[in-house]
Amino acid sequence: MSAKSPSQGVRRRITAHHRDGLRRPLGAVRRRIAPHYGADPLHLLALLACFALAGYAASRVAAAGIWVGFLIWFVGAAIVHDLVLFPLYALADVAVQRRRWGRRRPGPRVRWRPWINYVRVPAGLSGLLLLVWFPLILRQSGETYRKAVGLGLSPYLGRWLLVTGVLFAGSAIIYALRLRSAASAERGQRPKQRTERLRRR
Repeated sequence: MSAKSPSQGVRRRITAHHRDGLRRPLGAVRRRIAPHYGADPLHLLALLACFALAGYAASRVAAAGIWVGFLIWFVGAAIVHDLVLFPLYALADVAVQRRRWGRRRPGPRVRWRPWINYVRVPAGLSGLLLLVWFPLILRQSGETYRKAVGLGLSPYLGRWLLVTGVLFAGSAIIYALRLRSAASAERGQRPKQRTERLRRR
């Protein structure tokens, strides 16, 4: 192996110094704003970005002249979500977490990773897509849509099912990879524990 030159070490120290010099003022600003705002300033930036996106959407709705239909959809979606959908998927979430589903552990010493979020995320995204596009997915506005854009509604149901399948498949693959990494890490720790026990003896 070749020895590291002094210039490389100097460059690394200079880079680390500049990095620390940038982090310190940013950290000081975040610490000053957080007590007054009540949260991290990044939360405020994300909130402003959401308001900007909502303002852009409202301007597009106003330019298209579809305020009445948009308000009916918005109020109806909020009422249906809060009074019907939220209690339903809250109960489903509790039922799924309480039932064991006959799962088998990969090994006696391998710990299961929390799996519920790997079901919540794809189910939530799929439900959000259905909530936004249900008139097209369920084919309830075929004539209006055909007159507006000249296209049919036949692809929407299949595409929504395809996107839902891809979301759940991707989540299952990520969960399997996390389980595999956890199992390999557990197997890698066993020899270390054995050597430590032998040393203690």
